Amino acid sequence: MAAKTRSDQRRAEIVRAALEVIAERGYRGASLAAVAERVGLTQQGLLHHFPTKEALLVAVLEERDQWDATPRAREWRLDLLASLVEYNAMRPAIVQTFSALLGESVTEDHPARGYFTRRYASVREDMTRLLHAEYGERLPSGLTPEQAAPLLVAVLDGLQYQWLLDPENVDMPGAFRNFLVLLGETAA
Repeated sequence: MAAKTRSDQRRAEIVRAALEVIAERGYRGASLAAVAERVGLTQQGLLHHFPTKEALLVAVLEERDQWDATPRAREWRLDLLASLVEYNAMRPAIVQTFSALLGESVTEDHPARGYFTRRYASVREDMTRLLHAEYGERLPSGLTPEQAAPLLVAVLDGLQYQWLLDPENVDMPGAFRNFLVLLGETAA
C-alpha cells in the first residue's frame, strides 16, 4: 500500500512537471527528458510511470479536468461562468497549458485532437442548454441558443488568449462581464 502511495505521488509530481513544461514549450516542444529532469528522474524512470509522451499528455489533460471539475450543464448559470473566468484568472499556468495544447491540437496528427474535439462538442451542448435555461428559445438579440453557444465558447477561450498575451491590459473577468451585458444581463 505504501509503495502504491509513493507511486501515485510520483505520478502526480510527473504530471505537474509535465504541465509546467508544456506551458513553457508547448506539447511538441516538451520532451520526456525535460519532464524527467524537472522531477529528478532519468527518462527511463519516467517511462516506468508513463510509457509514452502521449500517455503523459492524456494524464495531464485528465488532471486538468479534475482541477476544473464544474457543475453539469443543468446546473450552469451565466453568473457561474463569470465566476469560472475569475477563477481562471488566478491560474495562469493552467490556462497557459490548456491554451498551448488547444492551439497545437488543431493539426491532424496531434494526440490531443480527439480530446479537444470531444470536449468542445460537449461544451457547446452545455452552453446551449445553459442559454435555453436562461433565455428560452431566443436570446434578446434574436439568436437561438444553438446559434449563440459557439459564440459564448469563443468569447471564453478568446479572452483567455488575449489575457495570456497581455495580462496588464486585458481584464479577462471584466471583459466577460461586459460580454454578459451584450447578452442582455444586468451590469455587475
